[in-house]
Parts: sequence; structure tokens; C-alpha cells
Amino acid sequence: MKKLLLAGIFFAFTGSAVMAQKPNTLTKKEKKAGWKLLFDGKTTSGWHTYLKDTVGSKWQVKDGALVFDPSQPDAGGGDIVTNDVYENFELNLEWKISKGGNSGIIFDVQEDPKYSATYLTGPEMQVLDNINAEDNKKQNHLAGCLYDMSGDATVSKPVPVGGWNKVRIIQDKGHLTFYLNGIKTFEGQMGSEAWNKMVAGSKFANEAFADFGKVAKGHIALQQHPGSSAWRNIKIRQL
Repeated sequence: MKKLLLAGIFFAFTGSAVMAQKPNTLTKKEKKAGWKLLFDGKTTSGWHTYLKDTVGSKWQVKDGALVFDPSQPDAGGGDIVTNDVYENFELNLEWKISKGGNSGIIFDVQEDPKYSATYLTGPEMQVLDNINAEDNKKQNHLAGCLYDMSGDATVSKPVPVGGWNKVRIIQDKGHLTFYLNGIKTFEGQMGSEAWNKMVAGSKFANEAFADFGKVAKGHIALQQHPGSSAWRNIKIRQL
């Protein structure tokens, strides 16, 4: 009886000790380290649709997640971007995608009317259902890859559709490091010879992308694309 009681006390103690952190919150340790939430779990505060003042109706908060809902009227679409700009940072977030879905995390976005879209200036970490999405034919279009530039199935290991994927993006003086679910998917220096070679071999070699990836500072965007996407635990610390 005593052994059972002690076991119960031990389980209760250890169980409470390893309870998962509530989504969209920061621990005291994270706050001390300089982390800040980019999504409070309740509102779209801190974001706006690219080249607009507010967030379109296709972006909604549901069950503690920031959700792109394509079923809403077309007028409410568009990529959303942070109100603030970021230069040297570490960005953490979680995403999940609908079956066949496609999206992306675009950063260093230069918000200017002369650029009609976020991806004309900002590099992208791909968000994708690798199995069912139409854009799964090229290896460097798979989830977690530096879109159309680097990565393949050996590093793209998203969880099955319906589950949350963990992203970590670090940019320090133009040096980029990507992680998806703890696996490094890319590391390289913007503007380097290797970077320029990747750009030259990608869609971004087109003259429409003349200012692509030229400035290692800008807004962070979540992309509107086919299917529904959900986002949570979006947090950043400036380096």
C-alpha cells in the first residue's frame, strides 16, 4: 500500500513537472532571454495584409491559432505581414496545413507599392503537404526548404497532415539557418557567391525579382496559398 501511495505521489509530481507549455505564451526564462510573442492567441494584433492597413477576413483566430480560411470571400485574402521589421533575429513558430495545402514563411519583405507581392523581395521557407500538394514535384519546393533554391527530401520531414510542425529560422547579419522539426534544412550566407549561384538557378533569376533577397532586414510574412494553414506559438527574439 505504501509503495502504491509513493508511486502515485511520484507520478503526480513528475507529471505536473513535464506539463506542456500553454500555446502562445512565454515562460519567465523566455522573457528574460528577450523573446516576444508575434501572436497572442486571441487577435491579429501586430499584423496587417501586405500593402494594406488591416488584416483581411480570410485570416481569422480559431482555437488559439491564426488560420488562413480560403472559404471566406476573395476580397479578404492576401499575405499578412508583421507591423514591425526585423533584421537579426531568431523566429520560432508552429504550423499545420490542410490536405494538399501550400503556404510559406517569407522574411526580409520590403513593403513598398512598387512590389506587388511579398515574395518579390523576401526569401521563403516552404510550408507544404509534401504528399498531396501540387507543388511537390521539385525537391527544393518541399516543406522546410529554402523555396526554389535549396533543400530536398533528405531534410524535409514534416509531420503528417493535421499535426503541428516546429520551425526555427535564424538570421544573423544575413547568415541564415533553417530548422524544421529539429532538422537543419538550410544554412548559408545571403549575398555570398554560393547564394548568388542558387538565385541564378532559380525562378528568382527573372528580372521581376531584381530586388529579391537584397536586404537582410524587413517584415515577416505568412503566405496565402492553396488550402488552409494554421499558425501558433509565433515568437521572436532579436539578436
